[in-house]
Amino acid sequence: MIPSEWLDQAAARIAPHIRRTLLTNDAGLNIYLKWENRQVTGSFKARGALNKVLALETWEQQAGLVTASAGNHGQGVALAGKLVGAPVTVFASNHAVPSKVDAMQSLGATVRFVEGGYELAEATAIQYAAEKKQTWVSPYNDGQVIAGQGTIGLEVIQDLPAQAGMTWVVPVGGGGMLAGIGAALERVSPRPRLVGVQPQASAFMHALYYRGSQENVADLPTLADGLSGAVEAGSLTIPLVKQYADDILLVSEEGIGRAIVFAWRHFGQRIEGSGAVGLAAVLENKVKSPAVVIVSGGNIQPEVHDELCFRYQKK
Repeated sequence: MIPSEWLDQAAARIAPHIRRTLLTNDAGLNIYLKWENRQVTGSFKARGALNKVLALETWEQQAGLVTASAGNHGQGVALAGKLVGAPVTVFASNHAVPSKVDAMQSLGATVRFVEGGYELAEATAIQYAAEKKQTWVSPYNDGQVIAGQGTIGLEVIQDLPAQAGMTWVVPVGGGGMLAGIGAALERVSPRPRLVGVQPQASAFMHALYYRGSQENVADLPTLADGLSGAVEAGSLTIPLVKQYADDILLVSEEGIGRAIVFAWRHFGQRIEGSGAVGLAAVLENKVKSPAVVIVSGGNIQPEVHDELCFRYQKK
């Protein structure tokens, strides 16, 4: 369990450093959209990273911060490192999105590339932190990170008090945001339905949720790069997701691409694949309205966005 007071402490701790992002309504789709693509660093990940790092003892910060990231969490840790004057090392796949790598480096992080996918980058980072006696900052497997992500839920609850019959739709990779929002929704009665969404191409949490194992799950290239890769064995998020989530849905790469373009054309919002999976589930009629859709990030490579808009311009 994530203690309820941790969420309030996280909200107070990170408030000076984040944006309270906009919640808008699309009456036609009968959904509300929480635009975390407009968050500092362009992603919700700044919430959990800031909460974790700012909660550390000074000696833990000064030892150096180490993480693994597809790019968004790494930016959050790098930002937090700048605030407390701590060096930051991020391990990333050599396939990481270039614009996300550039952003991490521009915030002062040292980026070390690992051949292969996110799973290997995470394992390498954990080992490096232990060997160097530096502070490991998990993207999801940490109570303070989860509490930071849960502040999204607190904001939506405050902005949208009536929750009866509502479904909340949340992107899920390692499960930190889904677990945090699930903890926040414990305050709501009747409790809304909570649904996680991830890409078919990398359905690790889906497999853990439904069959208790992620063995033999394919890890294929996906537009939702921030949701890809296996979940750390024994992660705190696994039982929390099982406890809080009512379902985990999968969406196709085409569905993700169409959702990215839909957000641009209908809302004027540039979003990345990881942030688009919830909207994709709505557009594919996999979610009943009314719904709250968390759009978790907007850090998409510009040429990828342009190519998707061209591909689906007549469809």
